[in-house]
Amino acid sequence: NKFLNPKTLSKAYDFALRAHKTQKRDEGVPYIIHPVAVADILTDLKLDSATIATGLLHDTIEDTHATYNTIKEEFGQEVADLVDGVTKISEFENQAVDNSKAENFRKLIIATSKDIRVLLVKIADRLHNMRTIKFVKDTDKQIRKAKETMEIYAPLTDRMGMNRIRDELEDISFKVLNPEARELITKRLKVKKEDRKETVKEISREFINVLKENGINVKITGREKTPFSIWRKIQKKRTSLEQISDIVGFRVIVNSIGECYKTLGIFHSRWQAIPGRFKDYISTPKINNYKSIHTSIIGPKRQRIEIQIRTSEMDELAEYGI
Repeated sequence: NKFLNPKTLSKAYDFALRAHKTQKRDEGVPYIIHPVAVADILTDLKLDSATIATGLLHDTIEDTHATYNTIKEEFGQEVADLVDGVTKISEFENQAVDNSKAENFRKLIIATSKDIRVLLVKIADRLHNMRTIKFVKDTDKQIRKAKETMEIYAPLTDRMGMNRIRDELEDISFKVLNPEARELITKRLKVKKEDRKETVKEISREFINVLKENGINVKITGREKTPFSIWRKIQKKRTSLEQISDIVGFRVIVNSIGECYKTLGIFHSRWQAIPGRFKDYISTPKINNYKSIHTSIIGPKRQRIEIQIRTSEMDELAEYGI
């Protein structure tokens, strides 16, 4: 990664290690594991050194003897301002009374994050905290954090088009807030898993061949829905778990926008489209710049199939966000 400066990062790591040396996480491990995990998530998102260093340092002002000035002296103004931004959000979080509306809190977060990178660090911080939420001894705290994640952080990641992280945040929160429902859906998905694997393989092959005959080379991936997204669909459409979990989803990645429409044409002329299920986010992108064509067809084997057609640039943006 051309934006990375190893010297800054190892210096930030040493600084955090010293600052947190006496602290432990809820799961009994040395505290440093948390900032390192956050920095790791930020590295996956291909962010710059200043942001990753902030990930390593994000709890030092709040939890240790470090101050804004020490960080500024050691790492410069940019990193100090970012760490300060993250600290401010954490302070708000601790003060936010239960009745303060999520929407206000979201606005507050966005307002305090003059620099979008502050938000990204905060989201990575929350993601790791949710991944380890089962170690939090206090059940009330688990529930509070999960609600806050559902109401504030998931919508924020959605706003930024970070679908992969949004799905994970929602699903972990769902597990905390409604374990019975999630268990039910997970069981149902497991039962169907083997059948689905075969079906997905067969349908993929058929799609690839049909498109190849028409001169289009594609990459097709089957899409596993998260238990939470299935649950939300059941609520929204007032339909049954049976119907929803039988739907197979595919992502069809092509080389150009022209090919997206050509592919759609091929699907619709060959199989019956399901009315009301077609959306063209390429000509009118979502507010977070998400682009894709969505359609549903009665495909091979009379199976209901959901399809997303997009280019690899669109796919990258949909997974990792702006």
